Amino acid sequence: MLCPTDIELTRQRRYLFLMNLPHPSTDQITLPNVLAALGDATRLAIIGCLARCDQSDGLVCGQLHGLTSKTNLTYHVAKLRDAGVVNVRQEGTKRRITLRRGDLDQRFPGFLDSVIVSAIDLPAVETTMRELGVETSCL
Repeated sequence: MLCPTDIELTRQRRYLFLMNLPHPSTDQITLPNVLAALGDATRLAIIGCLARCDQSDGLVCGQLHGLTSKTNLTYHVAKLRDAGVVNVRQEGTKRRITLRRGDLDQRFPGFLDSVIVSAIDLPAVETTMRELGVETSCL
């Protein structure tokens, strides 16, 4: 039988698990997974938006609401995270998304830059950046 202390520890572990989302290590990032993740217009638009913002800060999921519904955005960000393309960090009730540029450049030199060149000019990226008040590229 569990005592109250054990129950509280279980709640804390569950909370910490939910706060720390799983990400593949650099060695676990594979080209087929990355290509599959980037094979969707919404996910390319997410990459384009991240590339046009400050790389150190990234974006909060709520800032990308113009791309798709909240549920779809969660799905697409999870696909990018599982493939190792983005890092998602919990900040209170928000999730901050950043590109894993260093890891991707280490695994596939120059690949991400090629993707970004085509992704930053997508109409959905232009609209989202205009809504955020970002008019110029930070590349």
